[in-house]
Amino acid sequence: MTTAGARDPRLRHDALGPLRDRESVARRLLEASAKHSFDPDRELDWDAPFEDGKWFLPPELVSLHDTPLWRRMPEEQRQDLARHEAAALTSLGIWFEIILIQLLVRHIYDKPLTSRHVRYALTEIADECRHSMMFARMIERLGTPAYPVPRRYHGIARVLKTFSTTPGSFAATLLGEEILDWMQRLTFPDERVQPLIRGITRIHVIEEARHVRYAREELRRQMATAPRWERELTRISCGEAARVFSVCFVSPRVYTDVGLDRHEAVAQVRASGHRREVMRSGARRLTDFLDDTGVLGGAGRRLWRSSGLLA
Repeated sequence: MTTAGARDPRLRHDALGPLRDRESVARRLLEASAKHSFDPDRELDWDAPFEDGKWFLPPELVSLHDTPLWRRMPEEQRQDLARHEAAALTSLGIWFEIILIQLLVRHIYDKPLTSRHVRYALTEIADECRHSMMFARMIERLGTPAYPVPRRYHGIARVLKTFSTTPGSFAATLLGEEILDWMQRLTFPDERVQPLIRGITRIHVIEEARHVRYAREELRRQMATAPRWERELTRISCGEAARVFSVCFVSPRVYTDVGLDRHEAVAQVRASGHRREVMRSGARRLTDFLDDTGVLGGAGRRLWRSSGLLA
């Protein structure tokens, strides 16, 4: 443990067990970054033509999958919807990564500049910059519009990130990373999916695993030491972030852009048991962790339930 940690018994354990030394965690993450970081511009064949008949997402992850509307859609239209939803998810990813970069910069602003903890945060910021550029290039390659979140939620997120507590920042980071990561872990090994999409998701999954570890370790440390008011505010802000995330997950514009009735499509997605299970499955590992660390209490838990990400 650090000297400060050795003096404070609260830093030694939480419900998940011993808390690891911040500098030791950062050292291991820096070593992993040195061994397993990628340059998407060089690693991926951006000019290769898309393969006929292959998907842009596993069909089970497309929002309308297994709905009455889906069963009426021809295969070509289903694949076109997958293409547009891939662009919408990627647009959401860029939005989240820009927020994450701001939260990380704020987190390290008053930390020791030569610490490994700060060095790893700067490494992660560099990763996220590359990811955002990779995702933007992917949208361009897909030939679809970008799908920014609605202005209302863009504004709500500005408030949330401005007033977020430090544990709230790391909880929101995990919200943005872990559900998309779960989907991408299903995507990159799936041979039904276009090779370019598989390559992009593979890079993101490998590098994002380090980001998740960093955020999880720091959230545990923060929730173990934060004052009660900060823990309560974290629960509410994280629950509200989950609600915003679930609303923004797929832009309704994608349905119009592939020739579907937007209102009918949105209604069927909301009524879809398959879609509900996909979203809850994607969030389950995260919600279990947040429950163990004390983030899912009180009003925050009710907000998580209203988001549809928690049963």
